[in-house]
Amino acid sequence: MTGGGGVRGGWLPVVSWAVTRAVVLLCVLRVVVLPGPDVTTDVSVIYQGWYDVLKTGTYPLDDVTWQYPPAAALAVLAPGLLPFLDYAPAFFALVLAADAVGLALFLRAGRQAGNRPAGAWVWIAGVALLGPTAYARYDLMVTVVAVAALFAAVRRPRVAGALVAFGTLLKAWPALLLAGAALRGRRAGALWRSAGATAAGLTVCCVAAAPGALAFLTFQRDRGTEIESLGALVFHVARHYGWDGQVLLNYGSVEFLGPGVELVSSLALALSGAALGWLVLWRLRAGAFTAATLCDAAFTATLLLTTTSRVISPQYMLWLVGLGAVCTTVRASRQALPAVLVVLATGVTLLEFPIGFAHVVASDPRGVALLALRNGLLVAASLLACRRLWASTRRPVGGMEPLSAAPCAHTPATVR
Repeated sequence: MTGGGGVRGGWLPVVSWAVTRAVVLLCVLRVVVLPGPDVTTDVSVIYQGWYDVLKTGTYPLDDVTWQYPPAAALAVLAPGLLPFLDYAPAFFALVLAADAVGLALFLRAGRQAGNRPAGAWVWIAGVALLGPTAYARYDLMVTVVAVAALFAAVRRPRVAGALVAFGTLLKAWPALLLAGAALRGRRAGALWRSAGATAAGLTVCCVAAAPGALAFLTFQRDRGTEIESLGALVFHVARHYGWDGQVLLNYGSVEFLGPGVELVSSLALALSGAALGWLVLWRLRAGAFTAATLCDAAFTATLLLTTTSRVISPQYMLWLVGLGAVCTTVRASRQALPAVLVVLATGVTLLEFPIGFAHVVASDPRGVALLALRNGLLVAASLLACRRLWASTRRPVGGMEPLSAAPCAHTPATVR
């Protein structure tokens, strides 16, 4: 079946998207108010403050919460394209437009031979389940760039490489899209050359345009253990046994500060290093690149490094939802179950932030249970994704090399 599943013309996913996004917009516009902190202050206060600084021709050099690559300035400045709206509504409108582009990409890909329409539903559900946070950060825009890069990789490797580079300069993590890219072949060469040239060119332009383009490299180094991370569970439990640390806003996120935090943060970095080591080992051992290797590897790599990070901010779930939706679109992918676990974890994330964030900050049983469930789902998804990626690319018996190692696909079951 090459059409959009059992839905003629794709109207049902479009209607579902429109209804769920109307609810999200009502939340960010404060017509519907969810319990917990106001998630839109990042836009109306922090982003708008950066906007005012960036308009003067410099990056926010005096603000350690500016921890983003230089092209992030484009996302922050973009609401200026809609001068008839105040900053926050203009930002929400642009995120809505990016969300619509993401849906269109999934609907189009789902109609191609070898693909399926399920990815659009993962996108619709995953973004909606994150609630207003999905529209109150610029991560959705970055995710759409990453999705477009994966879908372009087969027929337009140069475009894909440029999109990977642009996404990396927006928020670093899209560099992980190259985890499963082939190293040999004409298309692979085009992708890598385009990514390298675009990254170098954009970086030079940003550095030349304004001072402080690379300040984010040092602003990140002193971050601690954010209270929603995997390692933070140690301190949530320890607080019930006399641990005398504190929960404070630090470097732009709510973190634990006190005895043992530096050790746990170091262990989290070591765990992320181990995850990178596993990815390197997988690349060395992989022999049978399939139609889904590029997207499966991108999803697995991003999932691993998100789960092991010192910081798991709620908006990070958008990265995983987008990449999981791509894997769900490609019929040859074996990552459907990990993608479903990510969607479930996204729904739990809404319950812990913003709805139950007071319980998380207090480390009470409800807050700890929500975090344990969300992070447990991420750990389970990570382990399952690793196992399936390893099995899907295992070298054939006899050690024969695959006929091709083109990025993402080289069979009719291609993401187009």
